[in-house]
This record gives sequence, C-alpha cells and structure tokens, in this order.
Amino acid sequence: MAGSVHLIDRRLNGGNKSATNRQRFIRRYKEQLKRAVGDMVDKRSITDIDGGGEVNLPARDISEPSFRHGAGGNRETVHPGNREFSPGDTIQRPQGGGGGGGGSEAGEGESTDSFVFTLSREEFLNIFFDDLELPHLVRNYLGAVQQKKMVRAGYVVEGSPTNLSVPRTMKSSLGRRVALSAPIRRELEVALAALAEARARPVPADADEVARLEARVAEIEARLKRVPFLDDLDLRYRHRVSVPQPVARAVMFCLMDVSASMDERKKDVAKRFFTLLYLFLSRKYEKVEIVFVRHTDNAEEVDENTFFHDPKSGGTVVLSALELMHEIQAERFPVGQWNIYAAQASDGDAFGSDAGKSARFLGEKIVPVCRYFAYVEIPDGQDARQSSLWVEYDTLTATARNFAMRRVCERDEIYPVFHELFKKETA
Repeated sequence: MAGSVHLIDRRLNGGNKSATNRQRFIRRYKEQLKRAVGDMVDKRSITDIDGGGEVNLPARDISEPSFRHGAGGNRETVHPGNREFSPGDTIQRPQGGGGGGGGSEAGEGESTDSFVFTLSREEFLNIFFDDLELPHLVRNYLGAVQQKKMVRAGYVVEGSPTNLSVPRTMKSSLGRRVALSAPIRRELEVALAALAEARARPVPADADEVARLEARVAEIEARLKRVPFLDDLDLRYRHRVSVPQPVARAVMFCLMDVSASMDERKKDVAKRFFTLLYLFLSRKYEKVEIVFVRHTDNAEEVDENTFFHDPKSGGTVVLSALELMHEIQAERFPVGQWNIYAAQASDGDAFGSDAGKSARFLGEKIVPVCRYFAYVEIPDGQDARQSSLWVEYDTLTATARNFAMRRVCERDEIYPVFHELFKKETA
C-alpha cells in the first residue's frame, strides 16, 4: 500500500506578510473588497487605474461574533443616580462620525476607524476582473504556438507501472489461459475417459496399462497447472499521446468618437472605459489582438498611445469608423479563424442620415460577423433624451442577441456598466 506524501512549503514570505492569511482574508471578504476596488477606480487617473493601493473597509463589514465569559446567575446591583436624564429619555448618538479619520476638525464622542487593507497590483487586478469574460468565445484556431493535451490512445504492452490497467490486464490473462489450456483440457478429457474405461472393464485390465494411463493423466494435469495465471505478455498499460488543441484567438476593435461634440469630460469617460477594456483583455487573454480606431468625419487606425493621448478633433461621421472596421476585419481577421469583438464609445451626436446609415451597416455587415458588439453612449450630463444614433441602434437589440447598448453619464458609472457588459455568462 502506497503511503501518503505531504509537501510542506517552507519558503519565506517577504515583508513580514503572511501569504496564506492574505489569501484567506481576500476569499472571506471578497465582496467588500470588490466594492472598495470599484470605488477606487472612479477616483483614479487613467494612468494609475491598474495599480494596487489601500482600500478602506468599514469595521462593521469585517466584524466577527465572539464569546465572552460572564459571571452568570442572578445578580443585584445598585447604580448611582444622575442629574442629566430621567426615565424614558432618549440618548443621542455620539457626534464622533463614522470613522476613517477624514475629518478636519476635532469632534466629540467615540467612533471606530475603518480597516485599511493594502492590495498589491496583482491582487487588485485579480479582484477587479475576477468574474468577467468575453462572451461567446470559441476555440477555433490551431496556431503556431499550439496548446497540447494528453488524450487516451488505447493500450500498449510496455509502460510505467502507474499506467497499468488492471481490468485490461486480467482480461488479457484470461484470454491467454483459455487459449492455452483448451487443447490440454480436451487431451485430459480423452485420457480420463480411457482410464475410466480401462477400470470399468469386467475382465481386470492389465495393471501396466492402468498405470500407464494414470501416469498420462498426471502428466496432462501437470501441464495444465504449468499454464501461468499472469504472464508478462498479459500486461497492458494505458497509452496517452499529446495532440494540439485549438486556442481561442480573438480581436477587439475599439471605436472611439473624438469629434468636437466630445468634450473633455466625455473623452475622459470614454478613455476610462477603453482603459478598463484594454487591461481586461491583456490581463485575461494571451491570443487577443486590439485594433484602435478613432473617428471624426473620417476614421483612421492608430496605435495605443495616439488613441489615448492625441487631442485630435473635428466633425462627426460614425459610418466611417464602421466601414474602416469592416475593411480591416475582412483583410486581416477571417471569421473562421478569429473571434470578432467590438466596442464603440460615442455621444451619439450624428448628423443627417449618418445615424440611419450607420445602424443599417452595423446590422448588415458588422453584427453578423461579431461574437459581441458593445455600444456605450456618453450623453451630456444626466440628459434623458435619446440621441439619433441611440434610436437607430436600438432597433438592432430586438433581433441581435450579440449586441448590447448602455449609457454612461458620470465616471462612477463606468465600472458597473463595464462589469455588466462583460460579466460571465454563467454568473
């Protein structure tokens, strides 16, 4: 019987930090940390959005029940009176605040400070993108760097003892013993019949003949016993071979409106959304290409730095971005080999027939080849009016299951909308 193996990790934790305790704490208070991380994103600049940092957790959220030993039994005590209260008076709450040390002036009463927990960049990103994924992602490509998977490939007569197949070995052993012993058993039956006939004759048989037949039977039985129960030829080992596995290869088109109607507030919201999208893709997927397209009255493909930092502005023609995306996709990203995704951010300010043409082009050319298309509109403040582009795009939601639309008015709405657009389908 094989004994159990215990592996003890004696590697030291750096900086007087217990990795095991940190992981346990993060698992236990994951929901509180996710809420705190979402609040951190709203207050950070775009360049610092992916860094770790300190999160404040209210003490009441991490409090745990405890047991205390009391005196027990019935007790009689006498309390001194007071000159401030009478029976039935309501005592006001102390004016100490909710804790956290955020006040600028001295206060009165008592309070409990918030619990401060420092997250590393790795922990921050793990919590931030934990339950997000690209919808409808399919493994459809055998790339140059292939993933290997071990699959069953029958049985072989040589191999490692750990791969020994006992049922198949016993089955092979039984077949061999049946095949080898069958003629011997038939020969034994003939010899036994001859011996019985010699013994059953009314005239006593020759003693030498009976002895010869008995020796013959004994010899055959000895031959039968020499057939081994298990032989090296019976051993069968499970055989496994590595086969290339398809990888999930995807491309994300980031379409951003940088026209004159997109003021600094709107551009900041759009860039924050695309920053989260860029971090999410680069963090969770290896085989994902990102194509940055910006447009005014004409569209152009740009690099990451230009997409996020160039101050270009101008008129608005949404159709130009969709046409450029379609051209790039048809030329460089065949549908059979790539999962096509797209995210568009705009204020919906489209002139004339541009909104209608864009919606028709999107429904006829873009949505049919996309796994998922997300449109994020950034209106003017809390403007409840729907833009012309929103109205035209809204006609696609009834028939296209892979098309989603959301509105983001303020920075604090980015993370909830992003989480809703890319949450796991099983979540």
